[in-house]
Amino acid sequence: MDGDGDYDGGDGAYDYDEPAGGDDEPEAEDAEMPEGGVEVLEHAPQQGGGAVTERTTTPYMTKYERARILGTRALQISMNAPVLVQLDGETDPLEIAGKELREKRIPFTVRRYLPDGSWEDWGVDELIVEDPDRRRGL
Repeated sequence: MDGDGDYDGGDGAYDYDEPAGGDDEPEAEDAEMPEGGVEVLEHAPQQGGGAVTERTTTPYMTKYERARILGTRALQISMNAPVLVQLDGETDPLEIAGKELREKRIPFTVRRYLPDGSWEDWGVDELIVEDPDRRRGL
């Protein structure tokens, strides 16, 4: 093999050189913004350089945030995470996550990215949640 990542045609293998810093290189600080401009954090947020001190966004949880939170929490519950509410015979992880959301017991933080690159962190317990089933009369 010739050492520059090219195929030498001999044993059917490629030879790749390791990059000069290995895995010790820090990740880029200009990380790509998540889809939809919303990120769900599963731990207490650390205020960074881009954090906004005065909130400008609405305190209402959007339907996109609600879907992401319920899906993430339902996945955790299905993987045997501790349930944070009293169960009344519920076995469906999505129903349990919905009950946790109604009781504001989900320990997530929603990070809303703003157009100028800064962000706002909202705890799920701080947001006003509209239940679409209740609105339809179900």
